[in-house]
Amino acid sequence: MIKTTHKTAVAIVALAFTAGAAYAATATASDNWDSSCASCHGSDGKAQTKTGKKLKIKDYTDAQVQAALKDEDMIKAITEGIKGDNGKDKMKGFKDDLTADEIKDLVTFVRKFKG
Repeated sequence: MIKTTHKTAVAIVALAFTAGAAYAATATASDNWDSSCASCHGSDGKAQTKTGKKLKIKDYTDAQVQAALKDEDMIKAITEGIKGDNGKDKMKGFKDDLTADEIKDLVTFVRKFKG
């Protein structure tokens, strides 16, 4: 009885730890924006950064820019990245860094920049 109870307790603790680690690994959209996007797009979405200006990144606070953006296109860009006219990466893809849910949350986060 004691061995079974001990094994069960260990299994429960291991399961709780695993669930907690998975939960902790999921960052908020704001955190992901700050760590992966803001350096080019700006913390305010206006792209008034050195890189944003150089690459002529669109201002996400502009209602016309927002209207032209499709969610599925943003998901694809975040997932796969964007190539420039020269074939080089203009923006790296984040498929290896973010979950599908985190990418969808970033799209929702970008929508909040609309003026």
